[in-house]
This record gives sequence, structure tokens and C-alpha cells, in this order.
Amino acid sequence: MPKFKYLLGPMRVPFLILTPACVSLGVGTAVRTTGTVSVSHVILVLIGAVCAHISVNAFNEYYDFKSGLDFKTERTPFSGGSGTLPENPGMASMALRTGLITFIITGLIGIYFLYVRGPYLLPLGLLGLFLLFAYTPWLTRNPVLCLIVPGLGFGPLMVMGTDFVLTGAYSQTAFVISLVPFFLVSNLLLLNQFPDVEADRSIGRRHFPVVIGNHASSFIYGAFLLLAYLSILAGVLLNYLPKVSLMGLFTTVIAVPAFIGALRYSGDAKKLVPYMGMNVIINILTPVLIAAGLFIG
Repeated sequence: MPKFKYLLGPMRVPFLILTPACVSLGVGTAVRTTGTVSVSHVILVLIGAVCAHISVNAFNEYYDFKSGLDFKTERTPFSGGSGTLPENPGMASMALRTGLITFIITGLIGIYFLYVRGPYLLPLGLLGLFLLFAYTPWLTRNPVLCLIVPGLGFGPLMVMGTDFVLTGAYSQTAFVISLVPFFLVSNLLLLNQFPDVEADRSIGRRHFPVVIGNHASSFIYGAFLLLAYLSILAGVLLNYLPKVSLMGLFTTVIAVPAFIGALRYSGDAKKLVPYMGMNVIINILTPVLIAAGLFIG
């Protein structure tokens, strides 16, 4: 049982719920386009997406342990890693194998859908695999890439990829709605970087909180929240989304205090924690409400 616990730690299992929330958007746009989708393909997409999420988590845990970052971070319930490998260094190789195995599973599922749907899926698939492998060791050295890559993975790549494998074509609806998780998930990682600035700086990370400071980064956080909700409005006004998808705007009642809290407590990790929790809720609940609107409308 202890070994099983240490195996699950690098996967960051509690955070994997974000994946089905984002996949549901792609399923919703596919149903809206075609009226029906293959259940077996939905299941396969979800398995591939979860494996991709596990892979990037496990790679992140491994590289943060090997770089020594795990011993410097001020861990919170939402940031700083799982703490699994510092507690049991002997499991580091297992974390790396977990990342590699789930990476391979993701790739194999992608190959299957290439066979089923054709080569137009290839650009999304190759970019997605590259981002999985390169995010922690290389892309976190650039503030712009560090900001947008998480949102790109869970937004356009995951949502549009899901829609494509279920319909066989790219759609403007899927692109428009993928902008919501693009901005929200980018924000999720951005806010989680606030408590780790000094530790991240010590190993060469260069995200926006390191480069311009937490307080200034709070305004990026607020701008991305606004852009996420404007994407929902644009989708409805342009008739890409049914009006009932405006349910996604309900989370503004959480987003406003989350932004105020991020601005006010940007330099106080302990006081920031409740707002980091709000940020997680926004990321999960918003796409679920929009997807529900797609299914209903």
C-alpha cells in the first residue's frame, strides 16, 4: 500500500478531474455538430487525455525532484508538487517510468485516431506530445511559453482534438470554446506559481511572477479571467454556442473575489491559498457548465 501511494503521488490524482471537464467541451461541440458520437471513441479520447495529464504531472514531479526544486518550495494544497519524491527518493525512477508509459499510451491512442480520421490530426498530436515532454525542462524558461502552454494543452489541443476525432473535421465552434480553458488553465498555473517565485528563480525558471513580480502578474490573471468570459459571450453572440451555454458565466461570482484576493495577497502564500482553491473551482465548473449548455441546447 505505501508503494501504491507513492505511485499515485506523481500522478497528482486529485487534479486529474480537470481533464474530463475540458474533454466534455469537445464532446459537446461534436454532439452539437453531428447529433451523435461514438461512445467507444469518447472513452478512448478520455483515456488518452487522462494519460497525457498524468504524463506531464509525472515528468514535472521527476524533474522538480532531480533539480532540487522540491526541497525549496513552500508547498500548498494547490502548488509545490505532491511531496511524494522528497519523502521517498527511491521512487524517482518510478515517476519517470510513469511519465514515459502514459506518454506512450497517449501516442498510441493518437496513432489509432490518425488511422481512423486521417493525417489532419497529426499537427495537433505532434504538438501535444512535444509540449508534454518539453514543458518542465525547457518551456518554463520562457515567461510567455510558460504562461500559455498549459492553456494550449487543455484548450485548443484537447478540445479541438476531441472534437476532431469524434467528427472527422475541425470546427470553428470547437476553436471558439477552446479559448475558455486556454485562458483559465493558463491562469491556473500562473496563480500556482505565486508561492514558488524564489524557489523557481533559484533553478532558472522564468515565468511571469519571477520576471515581473506577483503583483504585476495578478493583472495578467485578471485579464485572462476577463478574456475567458468574453470568449463565452463571443461564442453565443456569433451563434457558435447556444444561449444556455451562458451558464458558464455563473462562475464570475467566484472569479471576481478570486481576482481581488490574488491582487491583495499576491505576496502572502498562506492568505492566497483560499483564492487558489477558488481558481481550481473556476477551472472545473466553467467548462462543465458550458458543456451542459451544449448538450441541452
